[in-house]
Amino acid sequence: MSLRAIKYENNSLEILDQLLLPAQSKYIQVKGVEDGWKVINKMQVRGAPAIAIVGCLSLAVELKAEKFDSKKQMRQEIEGKLNYLVSSRPTAVNMKIAAEELIDLANQLSKDEAVTLDEMKSKFLKTIEDMLAKDIADNRAIGKYGAKEILSRVSGDSLVRVLTHCNTGSLATANYGTALGVIRTLHEMKRLEHVYCTETRPYNQGARLTAYELVHDKIPATLIVDSMVAALMKHRNITAVVVGADRVAANGDTANKIGTYQIAVIAKHHGVPFYIAAPFTSVDMSIPSGDHIIIEERPDREMTHVGEHRIAAKGIACWNPAFDVTPASLIAGIITEKGVYRPEQLKGLFAGGGS
Repeated sequence: MSLRAIKYENNSLEILDQLLLPAQSKYIQVKGVEDGWKVINKMQVRGAPAIAIVGCLSLAVELKAEKFDSKKQMRQEIEGKLNYLVSSRPTAVNMKIAAEELIDLANQLSKDEAVTLDEMKSKFLKTIEDMLAKDIADNRAIGKYGAKEILSRVSGDSLVRVLTHCNTGSLATANYGTALGVIRTLHEMKRLEHVYCTETRPYNQGARLTAYELVHDKIPATLIVDSMVAALMKHRNITAVVVGADRVAANGDTANKIGTYQIAVIAKHHGVPFYIAAPFTSVDMSIPSGDHIIIEERPDREMTHVGEHRIAAKGIACWNPAFDVTPASLIAGIITEKGVYRPEQLKGLFAGGGS
């Protein structure tokens, strides 16, 4: 059974504190929007789908306890708090898209004279709560389509070897995962020989989180340091690379955890197909290309220290972008809950209402 990183029951929201993993599994309570912003910004919860779900659920927890004098007041409160949540980690588009959709819903409900204040609140909260179940269903579909795509590249009942980067599993989503969901599906089908996960410096999400999930699920796996990817592809016959996405531009350029771009370059050199696994909510059609994606920069300390121990020389300057952008030309396919698409197909899908 895969991990539950988000627990939401009876208007109580708890998240598994990922800063403590793998040494300690501890849930912390999120009592409202301020807590939601903090756990996202501090990366106690991370992964684009999980950020959106936790952010929106933190608003639901707060709204349920509040009393409003009018629908207008409630609408204003919703808009202000959602915009605040978007500022917690700006590169992950899922929170931005969820906020825009929920603000539109609040506006519609506020204007509809047939909807009472209580009904507006009830319908709004149900929309947020339904996000949790939808994310799990979407992840299962991503897993199915991704596994089918990767297996189409091998003959007969051959087993596959997959490389992944960062964390895209139950710790980054509501449950099951995107790229790690593909790997879980291959394992369930008994078609996965081995998965290799990178450590993902400087925050070590691969070593701390993905490795934790793989061990938890008893999936055959090996951890490698980030600088071993080229050697791995030369010596271990990797079938495919599958990673997640924090934002996909209209042309298919994809922002993901720092280090993704270089893996895609190495994969191209070795003839290994490189896949993005992400829900449609990660696609931002308002961004024409990766050049327009805002890249978050993180504190120097993430590079200079491991825990409380300094590993870098004092006085050295640091550059610590949290993400990089992989050009669409290096991406074999984008695995979504609706199927697998080449980057150049995205514009046509959204133009035809595929979003």
